[in-house]
Amino acid sequence: MRLLTPLEARVLGVLVEKQATVPDTYPLSLNALVAGCNQKTARVPVIDAADAEVLSAVDGLKGLHLVLEGSGSRVVKFEHNAGRALGVPSQAVALLAVLMLRGPQTAAELRLNCERLHRFADISSVEGFLDELAAKDPPKVVKLPRAAGEREARWAHLLCGEVASPTHLAMDGEGGVSAGELSALKAELARQADEIAALRAQVQRIASELGLAD
Repeated sequence: MRLLTPLEARVLGVLVEKQATVPDTYPLSLNALVAGCNQKTARVPVIDAADAEVLSAVDGLKGLHLVLEGSGSRVVKFEHNAGRALGVPSQAVALLAVLMLRGPQTAAELRLNCERLHRFADISSVEGFLDELAAKDPPKVVKLPRAAGEREARWAHLLCGEVASPTHLAMDGEGGVSAGELSALKAELARQADEIAALRAQVQRIASELGLAD
């Protein structure tokens, strides 16, 4: 199987995610698929793909038997066939989807972010499936070298090809961060800001209910 383009990986990840999170509207129409690809939350990096670009990615995935076109509806809908096409169990499909949607993550982050796709009993079970994916021929994931200042190593998928390790990030001639890295960093900061805002709102609500609000 050839390597996927970044947009093909995004499309495949969205189909896997939405099958678990919005089963009532799955398989997805093109409009729903485009909305999922361009979603502002739980996506690294955030993109703005056009309908024609997403449809082209779907056609590429159909050629690899990773996506199937549904029947029985007046609107064309699409569903993934990742488990069979890649030869991996549903637990591994969930991990690959989250890696395709959110970029490199630690095993602990993967367990948390996979919660709605598959509930792993513990981090060791996540690592077990990651090890199996890494042992595939060709490997589907890789454990990146632990970056300076980080306590845990991150995992990345290899469906789009090799991934730059955190200790060898692509830098321009002046030592600045590349445009792609900057986009990913901005997306991650935005995601963290949203999470902090949500946590603050939750704390304020709880404090109000307990009569602790100022």
